[in-house]
Amino acid sequence: METIRFSNVSFRYPLAENDALKNINLSVKESEFMVLCGKSGCGKTTLLRHMKKNMMPYGNLSGDILYRGCDLAELGDRESTSEIGYVQQNPDNQLVTDKVWHELAFGLESLGCDNYTIKRRVSEMASYFDIQTWFRKDVSKLSGGQKQRISIARVFLKNPPLLILDEATSALDNESERAVQESLSELAKDRTTLIIAHRLSTIMGADEIITIENGRVVERGTHNELLAKGGTYATYYRMQFGVGFEGDGTARKG
Repeated sequence: METIRFSNVSFRYPLAENDALKNINLSVKESEFMVLCGKSGCGKTTLLRHMKKNMMPYGNLSGDILYRGCDLAELGDRESTSEIGYVQQNPDNQLVTDKVWHELAFGLESLGCDNYTIKRRVSEMASYFDIQTWFRKDVSKLSGGQKQRISIARVFLKNPPLLILDEATSALDNESERAVQESLSELAKDRTTLIIAHRLSTIMGADEIITIENGRVVERGTHNELLAKGGTYATYYRMQFGVGFEGDGTARKG
């Protein structure tokens, strides 16, 4: 079963001369882990934002976007909130309360969960991300990396079947990123996950990698398939991680 499908989707921002997305045809299967790659400004974030109603940018959109076979535009606000989790690159864009506990509980409260369920699930998720001692801290006094850990934990609390991470770990230091990535790997199991990421282990662990260039999907495949192809992804990978390739596409230090 497909979680989401883009059919002939194009999008142009107001006053822009060119489309930011150009005839996108893309399907994501249920429980698939997909990584989006490409240069800054290629359209990755614009594509992801079109997967959640309240994140869609303003502009001229054409084509069809289906969520579980239904028009995404017809998905109710409650269903969109509970079923599609989205973590942005900048946590200040999505934190809304004063204390860490309130921030973690906010989403469950908005879905009408009872107090016992909220306390249990917040405590369990806080232990996953090692933030159980932060409950009384002021959100405004946290570092950028700490805020992002709160944002990620809050999204998982709603247990969404579709998870979207837009460079969500880029604000973390290396130690925090490793810890969060370990938690993400476990929590993303059996969940459709789309992510913009630059950590090599995350990219290589994807079921599929999508390469975007100038608003178009130009490649799709596994890490090894795209390396063997020697196209855009292989060039991006070589530039990003400083490696060359053997004749069979196997990576080697270069």
